[in-house]
Amino acid sequence: MDSILVRGGTPLKGTLRVSGAKNAALPILCSSLLADGEHTFRNVPDLRDIQTTAQLLRHMGLEVDVAPPVVTVRGKPVIEPDAPYELVKQMRASVLVLGPLVARYGRARVSLPGGCAIGARPIDQHLKGLEAMGAEIELDHGYVNVKVPGGRLRGGDIHLDIPTVTGTENLMCAAALAKGRTRITNAAREPEVEELATVLNKMGASIEGAGTDVIVIDGKDVLQPVDHAIIADRIEAGTYMVAAAVTGGDVLLEGITFDHIEALCAKLRSARVIVEREAHGVRVVGKPPFRPVDVTTEPHPGFPTDMQAQFMLLCALAQGSSVLTETIFENRFMHVPELVRMGARIDIRGRSAFVHGPAKLTGARVMATDLRASASLVLAGLVAEGETEVLRVYHIDRGYERIEAKLKALGADIERVPGSSRV
Repeated sequence: MDSILVRGGTPLKGTLRVSGAKNAALPILCSSLLADGEHTFRNVPDLRDIQTTAQLLRHMGLEVDVAPPVVTVRGKPVIEPDAPYELVKQMRASVLVLGPLVARYGRARVSLPGGCAIGARPIDQHLKGLEAMGAEIELDHGYVNVKVPGGRLRGGDIHLDIPTVTGTENLMCAAALAKGRTRITNAAREPEVEELATVLNKMGASIEGAGTDVIVIDGKDVLQPVDHAIIADRIEAGTYMVAAAVTGGDVLLEGITFDHIEALCAKLRSARVIVEREAHGVRVVGKPPFRPVDVTTEPHPGFPTDMQAQFMLLCALAQGSSVLTETIFENRFMHVPELVRMGARIDIRGRSAFVHGPAKLTGARVMATDLRASASLVLAGLVAEGETEVLRVYHIDRGYERIEAKLKALGADIERVPGSSRV
């Protein structure tokens, strides 16, 4: 099992090209189930979750060639609409095949994804929406069995109890081939949802309102394959923005759309980090001392939950006390004990973390517990005195493309230890 070694104290400097967005690529790859023919997806990140999605699509009978940054999917008219537990358990986003399968084939058998380290993420809103479009649903020994009488979904009015991202994406895909009009209210507004709508419209769908809380879809009889380049990953960009800030660095991040990271930029500026919008991206300059900042995670366009762990590190270095409140997931403070081991002063009270700075961090062996927690620990190693070893970095490989290589290119003293016997 690999680990990452970091020796702190070096300001990051240089230019970094942001990779394609994992959370946009996954639903877009799944949307290839909606149309026969050859789909070409560009700017796809080289990540474990991409390989897992490719494996799932191959299981269903599609041909998938993964050669990042390009992935080619060849859709076929007859496939096996089944997503087994052995594949779904590796990646919760596998549930994104549900909507396309039911829309295209009128039936599906998909394993329930269950929870994950950061909390339970049920799919009740997905199923409620499919029922509103005429699907019949049966839960059987950990699987969702869905069938559509007559073989084709019909349009319907769907109100989501919460603005679930994967739920909105699944239902958009389902509605794209449904008969008639579907209206989704309280829809998720994330850029990744808007990106999926862009791809579906390029395939011939009729979707309006993506990026707002009301999405209207007029179903089509058939869709066509597409050639599309994925947007840049706003969470990867945000992670490197915090890295530049905490190390007192100066980094230009190329390819990112400023509107996608506006909430994060506002909080960084509140902490006295210099954030400048440039023609080809965003420049971040860190000049400690930082101000304390209170943060509450919210659905887009609010502060993203996927940046909470990284921003907590910045708060730990600030001159004073900050409060970070997590409203999206119930168990997303598992990185806190590891940061405390490195010298951070953080108290947890319910869904809020009270962070008291400035902390002097020292290197330690720390354990990654989930994807974004992994990133926060690597960033902590960049500013800690001495050597930090981050264990279980397979978590970080799910969402960051060669993080050690990108940080090294910016001047960090960092290396991956393959198959470390020390883990």
